Amino acid sequence: MTPRVREILSWYGADSAGTLTNLARLLNHGRLAGTGKLVILPVDQGFEHGPARSFAPNPPAYNPLYHFELSIEAGCNAYAAPLGFLEAGARDFAGEIPLILKTNDNDLLREEKDPNQALTASVQDALRLGCCAIGFTIYPGSAHQLEMYGQFRAYAEEAKRNGLAVVIWSYPRGSGLSKDGETAIDVAGYAVQIAAQLGAHIIKVKLPTAHIELDAARKVYDERRIPIATPAERVRHVVDCAFAGRRIVIFSGGAAAFDDDKLLDEIRSIHAGGGFGSIIGRNSFQRPKEEALRMLGAVMDIYAAAPDRDRTR
Repeated sequence: MTPRVREILSWYGADSAGTLTNLARLLNHGRLAGTGKLVILPVDQGFEHGPARSFAPNPPAYNPLYHFELSIEAGCNAYAAPLGFLEAGARDFAGEIPLILKTNDNDLLREEKDPNQALTASVQDALRLGCCAIGFTIYPGSAHQLEMYGQFRAYAEEAKRNGLAVVIWSYPRGSGLSKDGETAIDVAGYAVQIAAQLGAHIIKVKLPTAHIELDAARKVYDERRIPIATPAERVRHVVDCAFAGRRIVIFSGGAAAFDDDKLLDEIRSIHAGGGFGSIIGRNSFQRPKEEALRMLGAVMDIYAAAPDRDRTR
């Protein structure tokens, strides 16, 4: 147990020994073990976006076992997926990588101004499959947001009672927001705060832009001169919104662009801003495995380097 991991675990004083053990499993696995940084492979896109859109760019990715192999060979901290993909390989790869079961999902078969998520797996499924955590998506800004908050609260209570950690995908979206507002800095910070207040151990958000969506928030950002001009400053602000950096905040890898220079610049900004890591799906599994391994290796090299600023609290 490194001092950094021990420090992070100390932030979760209300949790049981079992939950802390599972958080430690995540933080002590893979190439970044012990650093306090995380790189996670998420593969929920087959459900969320459709199989051809997700896997046709790299046909071996249709096979659920491919994603276990990719995450293990790359040295990821964990692999996250819906029930079907984890059931397909959890026995074959038992104990080789920490697993996160995505317990709710949505599809794109109909256009929705206010998206929602269906409950597609249970805490008992996660325990049966040997997972260390459950994952859950919320959409702040959707007309269904309060329903999702209540569902998550019930799932989180059961997960923690059974010693599991809890991860929230906090994705602002819905009729309450403009398209630019989905990644606005004030909305991203609010989404992180909501997830932290709901009891998430790990919070996944998209990289924010400098756009400010809410007029009431703009007044505060202007009066207090909150630094948000650069990507690193925005990352730092979002992390501060998660209890002054005392909750783990990781950032989405976004849609597959295969522009490694741009992607690695984003990773450097996350690292410089005190972010805890990345959860990179399409930019990983939509390219040939050797290319994916090189890219993920470069990402982990950045996170393994000494941070530009000490974020110890």
